[in-house]
Amino acid sequence: MSAAATTALPRSAASSAAVNPWLIAVLVAFASFMENLDTTIANVALPYVAGGLGVSEDEASWVITTYLVANAVSLTASSYLAQRLGRKSFFLTCLALFTASSVLCGFAPNLQALLLFRVLQGLAGGGMVPASQSILADSFPPEKRGQAFALFGIAVVVAPVIGPTLGGWISDNWSWQWCFEINGPIGLIALALLSVTLRDSEAAGTERKRLEREDSGNGVGFDWVGFALVATFLGALEIALDRGLEDDWFGSNFIIAVVGVCVFAFVAMIPWELSRRNPAVDVRMVATRQFGACFVVMLATGAILLSTTQFLPQLVQAEYGYTATWAGLVLSPGGIVTAMMMPVVGKLSGKIQPRTLIAAGAIVCALAMFDMTRINGDLDFQFFATSRMLLGIALPFIFLPILTASFDGIARNKTDMASALINMARNTGGSIGISIANNVLAHREQFHQSRLVELANSSTVQFQGALKQATDYFMAQGASLATAQHQAFAWIGQQVQTQSTLLAYIDVFWALTLISAAAVPLALILRKVKLGGPAPVAH
Repeated sequence: MSAAATTALPRSAASSAAVNPWLIAVLVAFASFMENLDTTIANVALPYVAGGLGVSEDEASWVITTYLVANAVSLTASSYLAQRLGRKSFFLTCLALFTASSVLCGFAPNLQALLLFRVLQGLAGGGMVPASQSILADSFPPEKRGQAFALFGIAVVVAPVIGPTLGGWISDNWSWQWCFEINGPIGLIALALLSVTLRDSEAAGTERKRLEREDSGNGVGFDWVGFALVATFLGALEIALDRGLEDDWFGSNFIIAVVGVCVFAFVAMIPWELSRRNPAVDVRMVATRQFGACFVVMLATGAILLSTTQFLPQLVQAEYGYTATWAGLVLSPGGIVTAMMMPVVGKLSGKIQPRTLIAAGAIVCALAMFDMTRINGDLDFQFFATSRMLLGIALPFIFLPILTASFDGIARNKTDMASALINMARNTGGSIGISIANNVLAHREQFHQSRLVELANSSTVQFQGALKQATDYFMAQGASLATAQHQAFAWIGQQVQTQSTLLAYIDVFWALTLISAAAVPLALILRKVKLGGPAPVAH
């Protein structure tokens, strides 16, 4: 069948003419909303997860990173599977797996089971968003697709905004398990409605048959070997980053073995992918100046966004006594600002070169991280919310223009690959950023504690003065001299611990400031692009 005949076939994804395409749009957007919500809803619940499963908060953070890596891995295969299996079948399978694994996360008896179910959840979620976009494109005529994608975009932007606040409220008032179990009834309702209202369009079905004939005729199918190498590389990298701190890095034979597997998979992946006609990951694309720079900038941006989304709630809960609900509310103003800035930056993208906007966004991002290096024990809610709002201003200046810049010069048949790689960079960067921040926090906390202990020498005048003031205070509260001295020593020790932790968080934000600043020269090496054209929609 000719291309003209194919395009003439009906493209509606509605199961019948009686089904309003906006119903499909709402259901699909809501399913994607669930997936995006799960990237942030568990962040403020990590202390509850750690306490409930009897693990450290560092180990509990694997709940976030495993989801991100699994999500990134599945993106590389989602386009192929959706085309070959049919969009309806693929989307409903992903939604069913996502719903089931969400419920299983809530019933996980230990950390190992929770991580396994989060991997399944991430694999399913990674396939839902790109399939959603294809379904929307099939459900609406070209003149109305912009409105449909706007609805979809709102769902994608709003979900991470309310995720921390919703997760905090659920954890404080119910239990952390409900952060996952809430997807159960919602997912079942969406699954039932979509199975009735959705179908594969005739044009999509014809296209699938054509691709199957081409694959069988040319002997070219999906690059499963390349996919396995990518998954092995990313999985081993994440295991090394997550377990390295606990296992003393290269003092552990396990970490050495995992790093060896990671290096082998990466080294084997490059020549294999270069020799494939249909690679799982187009290495040549990543190696170009334009797309490669965008890829690295998105890695850095993902590291900043997702690490701060985890560590800011962790900071205010541990050191400032915030509840999980208030820790989530700290992040919400920044998300609202990001949503408000999206249309503003969208208009600027048609008038100003992407490299200029990205560089400006990276500079503001660096300033936001630098502002967080001023933390001390006397800060209030307004400081943290304002700093997050500054980051919220910066992010749209990076996320939107980077789409235009990264797709410039990319062939039409490579746009799905480009979109998957950019989103893979965001998730992988986020996972790496969280692991780096965890390591910086742990090592620098030990360093600062040892330095402060040296200064808290009982023979110094300053120590004796502080000890006397603290002792007098506790005696004034009714304690005996011996009890007051004991309480004073304990208070000084607590102050040393608190100050060493705050200084370590300052070091974390310094590291994130440097990562943000490094994105500026990368943005400036991007070439100019033609302005005013429609920007591709990212997964």
